[in-house]
Amino acid sequence: MRRRRHRAATFTTSVLVAGALFSLALAPTPTPTPTPAAPGAGTGAGDAPPPAHPSVQNFGAFLDSGVLGVRRIAALEQWLGGVDIRVGHTYLPGNTWNDIEGRAGFLDAWASWRRERDDRTLVLNVPMQALNEAGVPDVRVRRLLAMGAEGQFDEHFKRLAQRLVDLKIPDTVIVLGWEMNGTTYTHRCGPDPAAWKAYWKNAVAAMRSVPGQKFRFDFAPSRGRDAVPWTECYPGDDVVDIIGMDSYDQPPGQDFDRQVKEPYGLQEHVDFAAAHHKPISYPEWGLFRNGDNPEYMRRMLAWMDAHKPVYNTITDYCPHGVWECEDNPRSAEVYRTLLYGRPAATTQPSAPASAQPAAPVSPPSAPASPLPSTAPNAKPAAPTAPEAPAKCAPVDLGSWAEYWIGGKLCLRFDWFSRRS
Repeated sequence: MRRRRHRAATFTTSVLVAGALFSLALAPTPTPTPTPAAPGAGTGAGDAPPPAHPSVQNFGAFLDSGVLGVRRIAALEQWLGGVDIRVGHTYLPGNTWNDIEGRAGFLDAWASWRRERDDRTLVLNVPMQALNEAGVPDVRVRRLLAMGAEGQFDEHFKRLAQRLVDLKIPDTVIVLGWEMNGTTYTHRCGPDPAAWKAYWKNAVAAMRSVPGQKFRFDFAPSRGRDAVPWTECYPGDDVVDIIGMDSYDQPPGQDFDRQVKEPYGLQEHVDFAAAHHKPISYPEWGLFRNGDNPEYMRRMLAWMDAHKPVYNTITDYCPHGVWECEDNPRSAEVYRTLLYGRPAATTQPSAPASAQPAAPVSPPSAPASPLPSTAPNAKPAAPTAPEAPAKCAPVDLGSWAEYWIGGKLCLRFDWFSRRS
């Protein structure tokens, strides 16, 4: 559906050498500590009671594919009042088969985060083809699907499964070949649905053949018909554990009711999963072509509160997000207000410093559905973007490079000064 930020970037030693010549300083990655107004502040809500909390327990956000995504979870928890984020979500790069096998080191930080707590869930999107975002034509995709249906790629998935088991994260949720009903990815289904389904079955069988695995496989199309009806790509109940859906606020002008009722939309997703006795998920969701849309945010949270997905992870970068993206302040206020201080937190949450109560915070009231609306004309402060380290400008080398060097490179702008 769209190109995704935070893919692995190419990084060579020549960059480091050139950087040294220009006095590039290696700076630690700043931890985002946004300090927006307290939920409800400045909304004209007066003394109205706080909104009820959604009842869904497992939620998270895609914050970055690499180690930066792990580091940002704690800051997002703080922004949400100390809530307990139990779901981590990342993507394997799809440039080479070595990427798809989970190349050495790439998943280490995520595995460490998952192992810290038994009640956490790691969600891993796994491409089904190399050169997965390279614009490969249908005739070539058709041949690749035939090869997958013949079992020619099985060994790559066995290697990934073994790596996950070796990392002691054998219960990872695998979102395999996501958005297969669209046109963006080389692992798309449209050129040959029958071969695609056979290929999926082979990949799942290969991963399940590894001793110690406990994987759950999530079939996650994009909402709507897209290039082909996603129901034509469903590979069967024996190889699917969760039926997910990626659902963004699009196309332009389409309201939430239409997103529910459209062919192959939100309602059909829920009905299809119920008919197949499968739980649902929302691996990707967020704002998109309708801009800052607090009504969409409110309605989508209410929808998930009503239908209880296994997990949901908002895509939290522009134009989709609410914390890392300053373009959506009204939607950010809705998201933050409705999820602030969730009762699922392991410790009692505290409000931001600007709204610190004199007495301990009482547990919020029981959840209600649909979720209440915030004031329509509210203009809350947007989440504050992370600040760059003093006296330097960060250089964006991509998450893969930053993973290996342990942080961002920063270009000092005071290198010419004689003072220390």
